Amino acid sequence: MSNETLRIGFLPLVDAALPILAHELGFAEREGLALQLVRDVTWATVRDRLLYGHTDAAHMVAPLALATALGRDRPAVPIAVPFVLGLNGNAITFSTALGAACGLGDSLGDPAQVGAALREVAAARRADGHRLRFGVVHRYSSHNYMLRYWLAAVGIRPDHDVEIVVTSPTFAADALAAGEVDGLCVGEPWNSIAVDRGVGRIALATAQIWRRGVEKVLAMRAEVAAERADATARLVRALHAAAAHFSLPESAEESAEILARPSYLDAPAEAIRRAITDRVRLVAGGTPVHYADFMFQYREAANFPWRSQAAWLYAQMTRWDGRAFEAAEAAVAAATFRPDLYRAALAGTGAPLPGASSKLEGALDAPIGAGSTQGRLVLGTDRFFDGRAFDPDDIPGYLAGLP
Repeated sequence: MSNETLRIGFLPLVDAALPILAHELGFAEREGLALQLVRDVTWATVRDRLLYGHTDAAHMVAPLALATALGRDRPAVPIAVPFVLGLNGNAITFSTALGAACGLGDSLGDPAQVGAALREVAAARRADGHRLRFGVVHRYSSHNYMLRYWLAAVGIRPDHDVEIVVTSPTFAADALAAGEVDGLCVGEPWNSIAVDRGVGRIALATAQIWRRGVEKVLAMRAEVAAERADATARLVRALHAAAAHFSLPESAEESAEILARPSYLDAPAEAIRRAITDRVRLVAGGTPVHYADFMFQYREAANFPWRSQAAWLYAQMTRWDGRAFEAAEAAVAAATFRPDLYRAALAGTGAPLPGASSKLEGALDAPIGAGSTQGRLVLGTDRFFDGRAFDPDDIPGYLAGLP
């Protein structure tokens, strides 16, 4: 009997690792699946291929899955997210000139201190009539919301004190080199490419802004997830097995070499390996610094689609789109994340399965045991840098307290 085929869209980023490794290392085949991976260069194209049935599933920035389900910029299409492909893994990179102007040192800076220095430079540039411009990978991306969250918290008004524009991840270093942007929030390896080319300087890891922030997800049209429920469950198991393998220190070399191939990231294996092993080179020629959990792909049920994380993204979407909170929209956004599909797929495998589907986000400053229906679950710190916590049951109250 031949394997069932699933076509999966992706962008050339390190956090596309799990579907790539599931295909290359046989985890999908063991589940009776044949994966066909479709490479694109913009998130809009990844989304459109998914919506028009050219792909069955996609590696996707989490907010774009919600925006698609909510009908932002286009007619609404119900989306199912049964699996999270990774937490964090992005960085904020300044041009070398902006890095010098902000006095960046030889280590990752404190978000509040870097923000204070940037606020002065941004104010001077705005007074001079040339606002700083930052690039993000899509309007509906975690990169956009992480950057905006940080800027607003340190007293810099997005869209007023600085401009924020969209640039494709693969062209981000080019945009920095051409002076089209003064900074970026992008996924790896594209920050490292900018640094190694001598055009950028990494200022912060997004894990410093929200530890354990949701990043990429597996997105499917809800009707496909329902019609092909068995294949969806097998895909979740294959990705979970790939995540377990990817997280092993001894697998880093092999994973980097596979991801570096022209058909996938088409990028230097050494830069990819740094990201996988939580090492960040901040300046060209510098010694990489270690930042624990820079990328987070497996432990602590990292792949579980917490509805509270979807709710936080919806809160930011509401905030920055200038819309009023709507309970019905919030419900649609949260329901896009499908912990029921995750649990059903992994029942009986021994994988830790959280008992709850939602939690207080940003409240843990030390590891803590959490309730699970299977396996032992420990959750690590998930703090926001400004000390705020997010209650998914009180989004209006949360929004009212933000700067």
